[in-house]
Amino acid sequence: MSTAEEPTPQTSLATADADRAVGGEAGNSPTDGAEAGPETGREAIIRAARRAFTLRPYAEVTMRGIAAAAGVSPSLIVKRFGSKEALFNTVVDFRQAADELFSAPLDDLGRHLVLTMVDLRDRLRGDPLLRVVFSLGIEDERTLLRARFREQITDRLSEVLTGPDARLRAELVAGQLLGLGATLSLHRPDGATAHTTAERLADLYAPGIQRLVDGS
Repeated sequence: MSTAEEPTPQTSLATADADRAVGGEAGNSPTDGAEAGPETGREAIIRAARRAFTLRPYAEVTMRGIAAAAGVSPSLIVKRFGSKEALFNTVVDFRQAADELFSAPLDDLGRHLVLTMVDLRDRLRGDPLLRVVFSLGIEDERTLLRARFREQITDRLSEVLTGPDARLRAELVAGQLLGLGATLSLHRPDGATAHTTAERLADLYAPGIQRLVDGS
C-alpha cells in the first residue's frame, strides 16, 4: 500500500463526521481471551477493520487500534488474518454480501434486495455496501474499493439481468441500494425508518428497484 499524505483539516472534519454517522459498529474494550468463540471474534475484527479502513487512510490504521475497537488482542488478529494487508483485502471484498443479495429469482429480486439489505445491516451491525461511498482513504485505496464494488456487485448483477441496458440498470439498482443504506444510517436511531418493519420498507421501496430489474 502507498503511504498516506498528512491529513488536512477538511479530512479530519470529514472523518469526525463519518465517525459520528457510523459510530458504534465496532466492539467494546480489548481483551486477551477467546472472545466468546471463533466466529464472534472474527466478525468483531472484520466490523472494526471495515470501519477503520473506511474512515482513515490505510497508513493511519493500526492493528492495535483495530484490536481495541474489536475488543480482542492484536495477536488474535495476526493469528486469524496474518497481516494488515490481508485484513484490508478481506474487508474490501463484497462477494459474501453479493451472494446473499442476488440469491433470488429476477421476478422477486427487488423485494429480496430490500429485505436482505435490512437483514445484513442488523447481522453485521453496519451497512455491507455503504463503505464504498464513505471511504476517506487515499486514491489507491478508494480506487481498489470501487473496482471491487463494480466487479462484485454491479458487474455481477448486469450479467444476470435480461433485456436492454443491463449495465445501466445494474448501476441504477446498485445506486438504489446505496441510497437505502444511507437513508437507514442517516435517520437512526429515532427516524421513521428506524421504527418501520423490513416488510413495510420493502412494500414502499422494492417496486422501484423491481422496475429497474425488469427493465420496464
